[in-house]
Formats: sequence, C-alpha cells, structure tokens
Amino acid sequence: MWLRVARTDWIYLPNSIHYLTWINLINNKWQQLDMENKETPPRITINKVYTRTGDKGTTRLVGGQLREKSDIRLKCYGEVDELNSVIGGCIEMLKKDQFTDPRWKDLSTILIRIQHELFNLGTTIATLPEDIVPKMPQVRVEDITKLEKEIDDFNHDLPTLHSFVLPGGSEVNVWFHLARTVCRRVERTCVELMQTEQLDMIVIQYLNRLSDALFVWSRWVNKAQNCKEQLWEPFDKSVD
Repeated sequence: MWLRVARTDWIYLPNSIHYLTWINLINNKWQQLDMENKETPPRITINKVYTRTGDKGTTRLVGGQLREKSDIRLKCYGEVDELNSVIGGCIEMLKKDQFTDPRWKDLSTILIRIQHELFNLGTTIATLPEDIVPKMPQVRVEDITKLEKEIDDFNHDLPTLHSFVLPGGSEVNVWFHLARTVCRRVERTCVELMQTEQLDMIVIQYLNRLSDALFVWSRWVNKAQNCKEQLWEPFDKSVD
C-alpha cells in the first residue's frame, strides 16, 4: 500500500504493517522534508482499507515488531480506540440538545480535542520506547494540565457529594458514565502492561485525569438539564 504525505511525496506501507504505524512513518517523512513546524499536518491518501495480512492473528507495532493480536499492548491501544468511539457517542448526544449555557457547546469542542489526544495516546502505546521519535504525536504534560483546568471549571458549580452517584437521570449522562468506565478499564489494562513492559507513565496519568473529567462532565450535563442526580443509598428500602 502507498500513503501520500505531500503533493509529490509518498510512503510505501508494507501490507503487514498496522495502521497505527502510519503516524510514525509520517513523522519520519516530516523530518526528511525538513518541515520544522510539527503542527503542520500531512496530507494523507489511503488507497486501500483491507490487507488480509492480519488474518493469521498477528500484527506489528509502530517499530515493526510482530505481536499476537491477543498481546496486552494491543489490548491497550485497542481499548483506547473503544474509548474514542464512546466519546464520539457523547459528542453526538450533546448535539441532540442545545442549552443556553455556552459551556454545553464548549464541552463538545473539548471532547473532539480529546479524541485527537487519544489517537496520540494510542500511538505512544503502540510504540516501544526505543522507537519513539521527537515529532511523533504524543500526549504531553500540558494536555493533562489543560484537563485539570477544565475539571475545575465544570466542577465549580456542582454540589458537594456525600455519597456515590448512580448513572442515570439523562441519556447523555449515561454516555459519559460509559466513557468513564471504559477509560478506567483502559487504565487498568495499561497498568497491567507496565508490569511486564516499559510504558511512559504519562499514559496512566492522562487516563486517570480523563476518567475524573468524564465523571465531572457526567454530573454537569445533568445539572445543565435540571435532571435529578440519584445518589447511592445502601439501605434504600425501595429495592425490596
């Protein structure tokens, strides 16, 4: 397969290479073209979707290392992909309803940015430390700092909790809780990966902060819609 990264520049992708390797190859091409501005996106042309090379249950990391598809590292960035899909669901749910609070639209913009950051995160996970290159898309400390500021902003007007919150109250709230729980699962899988292989700690830090943000946003969307928040009552007699 051939991947075009500029008007006259192409990269050949061996059929056995996983799609997440594209980003690494593009970064290498950026360096070859001496494109100093790392924010300049490559123009990508994908001329084929299937290759059949994964039919035997194996694929390759960004550095070309062959791995079984059941490999824990592949599980990690596969679950990141799943998380990205659920966040896409959150975005679509936000589009269904429009409220006067300008942060409702701001939240959609934030989530789209997070989708891009999750692709960067998946690239880091799919790359062994020795294959990381400077211009490769990665989650950075400033991304976490930005998330923390957004958490504080949306959490500012929320009531103090005195119990755990039950998912529900609105459909969009449930989507945010789905995203939160998938994010926690990704984090646990990445921690499991770290027990046997090297992984940049920023991956765990980002996922931990993102799950916190998703929790805050799940509460905020209910408040913005004047939906009741249901707290956990361990001795609630209505369940009898």
